[in-house]
Amino acid sequence: MFNRPSSGFLRCLAAVVLFASAGAVQANALAQAPVQFSQSSLQNTAAIESSGHLVLFSPVREIRNEIRSDVMARLPVSGQGQLFEINRDASREAALDHYLTELRARGASVLYQCSGIQCGRNNVWANQIFQQSRLLGRDGSQDYVAAAVEDENGTQWLTLVYTVTRGNLREYVWVEQLEVGAGASIPGFEASNGRMKGPVVVPWSGGVTYRFDFSADDRRRLTDWAADEGAEVVLAAFSSLQDGERLEAALERARQAGDALAEVLGKTGISRSQIRIVTVGPVVQVEDPDRRGDRVEVLVIKR
Repeated sequence: MFNRPSSGFLRCLAAVVLFASAGAVQANALAQAPVQFSQSSLQNTAAIESSGHLVLFSPVREIRNEIRSDVMARLPVSGQGQLFEINRDASREAALDHYLTELRARGASVLYQCSGIQCGRNNVWANQIFQQSRLLGRDGSQDYVAAAVEDENGTQWLTLVYTVTRGNLREYVWVEQLEVGAGASIPGFEASNGRMKGPVVVPWSGGVTYRFDFSADDRRRLTDWAADEGAEVVLAAFSSLQDGERLEAALERARQAGDALAEVLGKTGISRSQIRIVTVGPVVQVEDPDRRGDRVEVLVIKR
């Protein structure tokens, strides 16, 4: 007879399922710019693809036609910039508050923020940094925010928000959403969610004996992640429900596959005491087509 899952198991399953479904979701969500300020209209969109995109983390100065800033970096990025015009019955301040709220909801860290003349010369921001003539305005009526976040896959995302009031009192917002190239260092940013690594998806097949589609690179990566003191390795074992198969049988197949992979990981140097197996079976469906069918998703949680 199949035993009813314990409340502890269900809590653990819920955590794994949330992470398993959130990995792709968060990465996809971060690729999109923050939700547009509702009282604004999109004016144009520009693709950004650069091996050395200039990003400032301190006030801008221009000396002999050269951009100067105490903290700045040229980063490899890809993404887009969007220019919005703020409705006349709204305000630049409300727009800035909206984007700061969006950034907080994403878990982003604000690395630099300035307002008014503290940001430096507006014409340098408009013409030389963002290259958007419609951002030309008053030095005393501008705001700038640079924020960063890292997703579960270790990819870093940078969001830049610049607002300005022009001489004709029209107000604009420029938003850049950028994926930062691997290995690049963002000044002042220390990833806060790097404790969770993965998931590494390992398809399986078989019954009495199990075969895993497990590349040498994935094995090496998991071994490196698990080498940290106190690291915990979670195996979320999934199975598809076959024609005429009972749920209990599908769950048992998944459990046995999880046990078999734990043995394989043990041979790569990961201690069995580090491994926790959570049997998911067919009861959770993930939209990502690469994460379906009989598989084990491996997560590493660092202390």
